[in-house]
Amino acid sequence: MENSTANPKNEPVIQNRELNIWEALIPVFALIAMLAFNVFVFGDDALSGTNQFILLLGGAVAAIVGYFNKIKFDTMIDEVASNIQSTAGAILILLMVGALAGTWLISGIIPTMIYYGLQILNPTIFLAACVIICSVISLATGSSWTTSATVGIALIGIADALGISLGMTAGAILSGAYFGDKMSPLSDTTNLAPAMAGTDLFTHIRYMALTTVPTITITLIAFIIIGLNLDTSGSTDTTSILNSINASFNISPWLFLVPVLVIVLIIKKTSPLIALLIGTLMGAVAALIAQPDVVLAVSGMEKLNFISGYKGIMNAITVDTAVETNSEALNDLFASSGMAGMLGTIWLIICAMVFGGIMEAIGALARISKALLNMFHTTFGLFASTVFSCLALNVTASDQYLAIVVPGKMFAKAYKDKGLAPENLSRSLEDSGTVTSVLVPWNTCGAYHSGVLGVPVLSYAGYAFFNYLSPFMTLLFAAVGIKIKMLSEK
Repeated sequence: MENSTANPKNEPVIQNRELNIWEALIPVFALIAMLAFNVFVFGDDALSGTNQFILLLGGAVAAIVGYFNKIKFDTMIDEVASNIQSTAGAILILLMVGALAGTWLISGIIPTMIYYGLQILNPTIFLAACVIICSVISLATGSSWTTSATVGIALIGIADALGISLGMTAGAILSGAYFGDKMSPLSDTTNLAPAMAGTDLFTHIRYMALTTVPTITITLIAFIIIGLNLDTSGSTDTTSILNSINASFNISPWLFLVPVLVIVLIIKKTSPLIALLIGTLMGAVAALIAQPDVVLAVSGMEKLNFISGYKGIMNAITVDTAVETNSEALNDLFASSGMAGMLGTIWLIICAMVFGGIMEAIGALARISKALLNMFHTTFGLFASTVFSCLALNVTASDQYLAIVVPGKMFAKAYKDKGLAPENLSRSLEDSGTVTSVLVPWNTCGAYHSGVLGVPVLSYAGYAFFNYLSPFMTLLFAAVGIKIKMLSEK
């Protein structure tokens, strides 16, 4: 979930009556075609900058459509500005995640997690354990973003050391993180969906469990099967890796106090931004106490004093830093880009908000949702149109909140007219809007998690079983009529 400062419930759903469905789809088709060609040419490197420019070109196409439909340029720019403003919290969190990763590296927190994790988590159970660990943390914090930025980073490091596919690992991390995000009463999207549909939080969570529990069960079974069939021939002996970590860092279980403090702060409903800032500063203090030699090496100076200590900490927070070990694999692992490493992701989010803002300003998003609603007249059709609307908005508007707010506003009356209880809508919004956002590279969620975990979206998307099975599960329940609550039952 994003930790945006915007209030999605107050966002207007802009609808331009002059726009027809084909005009609304022109920017979508143009964007998909350009992105497909760009990814074909650049592969994973497309996220380094070219996809960002493609999103701006898609916005330009949408602006041309708006111009021919007499939408003022200022109106489009105002909507873009509003969209970018809504991501301010997410952008600040990204910067703090980069800072936290830097201080947690040089303080030995991440190496300590990896050190003990290598001894506890063997390859056979590793992927399933990732799902369970991330589910628990995300349930407790209500944030897939915080889960990814804390235990997620450590689990990626352990997977790298064990020789397990980072794509598989990221898929397992995000499956667990989004299960907890969906089911936690602390999650903003879990509160937003019932507010949009017109039901209460705990009714929504109980009703959502009907589709969510089977989906996470299937996900766990899939990762257990994958773990039993993993080829671990090259990663059974971790002694040399453990010795290298021990030689480079002062490993101590006391270092776990910092991540535990961050998790406690989140559970106590402290703002994630404040919790991450405190975690960053505590990591800096831990680095000076536990790893003075590492801080000195990162500073590039010869003697540890106040100036060199300050320089080492600030380098870790802001720019590329690396801790040299006698293991080549660990040299790649023990490197951080600090806040600077998050700038590419921030760039992507801003460009995505330009496209989404113009699409909303010209009325294209509302027009596409309305067309989907008009295509279906049965109960299953209503569920299907909700799911497809959420998916379409995650792709076109690049924002998880809009994928909940816009369909929530437009479909609430339709569900009521069909005699369906509002929790049917709120569950559909979460099963399709919340969890699929992370599967779209230019969506704020996809960009965030890809940047934090260092794994391209296309590498983990196929293994994020929970995320792409959730929409199918809600459609399956609708198709066979399982647990479809009617208004008369209330």
